Amino acid sequence: MRNDYKMKTMYTYIMAHIKNRLFYVGVTNNIKQRTFDHKNATYGTHTGTYNIKQLVWFEEHDSPLKAIRREKTIKKWKRDWKINLIESINPEWNDLAADWNFDGFITSKERFNKK
Repeated sequence: MRNDYKMKTMYTYIMAHIKNRLFYVGVTNNIKQRTFDHKNATYGTHTGTYNIKQLVWFEEHDSPLKAIRREKTIKKWKRDWKINLIESINPEWNDLAADWNFDGFITSKERFNKK
């Protein structure tokens, strides 16, 4: 029997506030929805309070366990190590989701209220 849980594509990612170099490291199975949620986060959440709204790094994993393990590892890293990781693929600190189309997406708060 196939185990779909292990087959799901997962992502480890870093959102940032560029000016202050603040970070949020996370894991998700839907990078586009999760990025949309962060970009629309409001005061009271970590990303909303500190305006951490730019996707500056992400990588794909073939299992939740691998993605979570990588997230936990990165969270323990020193700031300089995180900066080096980001700059290894994104030296200009561009928002990697700047060109993504979020039409039709709703926030996690809206999704929660619909249930």
